Amino acid sequence: LKEAGIWSLIWVSVALLFNLAIWLWLDHSAGREIANQKGLEFLTGYLIEKSLAVDNIFVFLLLFGFFKVPDIYQRRVLVYGVVGAIIMRAVMIFIGAALVAKFSWVLYLFGAFLVFTGLKMMLPEKEEQQDLANNPVLKWLRRHLRVTDEFHEEKFFIRRNGILWATPLFLVLVMIELTDLVFAVDSIPAIFAVTTDPFIVFTSNIFAIMGLRALYFLLADMADRF
Repeated sequence: LKEAGIWSLIWVSVALLFNLAIWLWLDHSAGREIANQKGLEFLTGYLIEKSLAVDNIFVFLLLFGFFKVPDIYQRRVLVYGVVGAIIMRAVMIFIGAALVAKFSWVLYLFGAFLVFTGLKMMLPEKEEQQDLANNPVLKWLRRHLRVTDEFHEEKFFIRRNGILWATPLFLVLVMIELTDLVFAVDSIPAIFAVTTDPFIVFTSNIFAIMGLRALYFLLADMADRF
């Protein structure tokens, strides 16, 4: 818990120092007004994305609990999850920025999407949430892959008698990457509501995600305590 707390503080401090660097550079090169505007855009975007990143963490907790992944094996999956989240967000930001630059009305679609997802969260569930075991992606993977019953250290694949087998850790990785994609779809429109500057959008996203692994272990410990 202490290590996770320290690293979480370090990542937040690095993001704030980057924010200060943006402000100082623009204050020198473009003037105080532009510096204040871009500095505030980065800070706002960072806080939004950091808040939305907590959603990922609780899904990670759910997945690790369902698959009973030992703590010692969670670190590698989280590293790949963070890298995957960065790549997916980079691609979606590039696409989103290109669309906004060419079609300004796309911002209204982003806004409508956020309103729709917000209203959907407010409405009561029509039926009980499906068990994770019935997830269609997991069912498809189990039908099309040879999956071992137990973990093999941090390996995603092993060979048995020359035949390639996937481990349960690979299923966890796929589900986490899928989660990253789902949350990227939600978070990118949110940041474009703050700014359409691709540099601010990308860097605020990256700095929010970079501390995700440390924040996971911090919140995971707190979840156990409660």
